[in-house]
Amino acid sequence: MITTPLLRTAAVLAALLPLVAAAPVNGPDTSWNTTEKCVQTDWDNRRIPTRIGNSELGWQHFSRPHGITSCKLINAALDGKPDKSSDQQRNLEYWGSAIRNGRQVDFVVKVRYAKKTDDDAYEAPGAKGKVGVITAYCRGVQKCPTWVN
Repeated sequence: MITTPLLRTAAVLAALLPLVAAAPVNGPDTSWNTTEKCVQTDWDNRRIPTRIGNSELGWQHFSRPHGITSCKLINAALDGKPDKSSDQQRNLEYWGSAIRNGRQVDFVVKVRYAKKTDDDAYEAPGAKGKVGVITAYCRGVQKCPTWVN
């Protein structure tokens, strides 16, 4: 019979330990919304979707933290050729500039043009689906100015 609070607590913890040890380790959140928010075809005829995504990639990943609230900025960058590529042209970067009233902001759109992400955590739907836009941001600032949208 357990008589002290400390011993009762130890008994409860001992009973719960097998449950905690059997619980799966939490990895990255691999659930993501694959719905396409924007789509653009670049000059090399790559169809590049910007998916709704989640906190790790896609629209939900970059729109609020980086202040991009319109497909116009994304599509403007993708309407050209990649400015940088790696991994046999599966990781692409498109660069652009927004200019208004003498102010200029340079921006970057990063694309995974492959069925799966680099770490295989996410897979695009459909036989020919591509992950698409991973992130987008304005260079040198935490958040894009509202006028770029």
